[in-house]
Amino acid sequence: MPRNPENDTATATGTATAKKPRSIRRERQGRASSMRGALTAWLSRPLASFHLILAVFGLLTALGLIMVLSASSVESYSKEGSSYSVFVKQLAYTVVGLVLFWLILRMPLRIIRRMTLVFMGISVLLLVLVLLPGVGAKLNGAQSWFKIGPVSFQPVEPAKIALALWGGHVLATKRALLHQWRHILVPVMPAALLMFALLMLQPDLGSTVTLVIIVLALLWFAGAPMRLFGVLALGAATGFGVLAVTAGYRLDRLTSFFDPENASGDSVYQASQALYALADGGLFGVGLGQGSAKWRYLPNVHNDFIFAVIGEELGMVGCLLVLTLFGLLAYSGLRIAMRNTDPWIRLVSATFTVWLVAQAAINMGYVVGLLPVTGLQLPLISSGGTSQVMTMVVFGLLANFARHEPEAVAALRSLGPGRVGRLLRLPAPEPYRPPARRRTARAGVPPKPAGRPAVHRGSAAQQLDDRRRTRRNPAAAESRRRGNWRQSQDYR
Repeated sequence: MPRNPENDTATATGTATAKKPRSIRRERQGRASSMRGALTAWLSRPLASFHLILAVFGLLTALGLIMVLSASSVESYSKEGSSYSVFVKQLAYTVVGLVLFWLILRMPLRIIRRMTLVFMGISVLLLVLVLLPGVGAKLNGAQSWFKIGPVSFQPVEPAKIALALWGGHVLATKRALLHQWRHILVPVMPAALLMFALLMLQPDLGSTVTLVIIVLALLWFAGAPMRLFGVLALGAATGFGVLAVTAGYRLDRLTSFFDPENASGDSVYQASQALYALADGGLFGVGLGQGSAKWRYLPNVHNDFIFAVIGEELGMVGCLLVLTLFGLLAYSGLRIAMRNTDPWIRLVSATFTVWLVAQAAINMGYVVGLLPVTGLQLPLISSGGTSQVMTMVVFGLLANFARHEPEAVAALRSLGPGRVGRLLRLPAPEPYRPPARRRTARAGVPPKPAGRPAVHRGSAAQQLDDRRRTRRNPAAAESRRRGNWRQSQDYR
């Protein structure tokens, strides 16, 4: 029977069609594997953590300035007659923060650790002074500000950093004794409770929540037992309940969260307007600067509820960008903590990371209606002078910690500072030197006299000691001589 060329052509076409999806699938798999390999190779570089922190820091700072300009333009024009008044202040605080970021990045970590107790003492003193009438200023119902002319300063922001640095120093120093409750609680918990009491007197619930997060992170990464966290959670819930009952606006926030249909007040209005703004944004948003929530529909839009403006003007894509950046911050900070050998760096970097990510999660959580409104800012994005500067200081510390990873120290000291190091004129980091271990006396063994000289093997004092032992126990001396002879034979 003769062959039909048309059938052969159709068969070949069908085979090619069947093979085409397979080849496309193989190409996609090859591209994905090559991308994974390139990403793995980049992450294995010595300064990958440092570059990740710098990238997240730069993107969050740039996004924050853009969104503050967009969100505050209407309120700035209505109050100051210029659409740029709030933005100019935020830009000035950002410049100050960048200077401190560079200084912290250059400062040796041994000096920072040595000054932690001084920082802690100054922070507590400022928290006390801000409560004095005529010294501290009252704003939004809380006496928690220092005002010097047009400049305002909130002392609780540096107090957060001081608590993390000093608490990490204490717990890292006492890490061999942390299995005992008194060593893990004293003196960190008394100092933290003192700061909590001073913040409750202001009162400032949002900052109190942040301090609780810092203390819990310190104890968690220090290896505190789980029973302790149960006790602390019960105490924190009791304290927050007392704070909520003692202030009417906090009670309104809680009731509006648990029963929004029957509640009334500013908190319900803010939460509902934030949800309307997010719904109007859709997938890609209405456009940068085109949102309607900032036209006095949403109070504190450039501060506590700036995430709603991001969702309205940049859409779900902008919200996912913010979530991705804070996810990268969580990965980079915990990576720094895992790759370092200094216990203090490991503890403080992990605590800083949990603090910033948890604060961002709380802010975004109450904007989307998952948490009650607490007044916490979105780090590096919300408008706020002291918060902006201190958050940049935290990023400077994290970047400094990243440069002290063992592989990064070896690369920077052998190969040079690199492009970023030359641009910022950063000195070479110092390698980690563990402190000398103290010898602990065993139970039942009396300590040696302080003036007794050290005895070296082969010295006259050692020979005299051997003779005395020989007279006391001849069998043990004979066994010791045989062991020494065997060692000498093996050495030969």
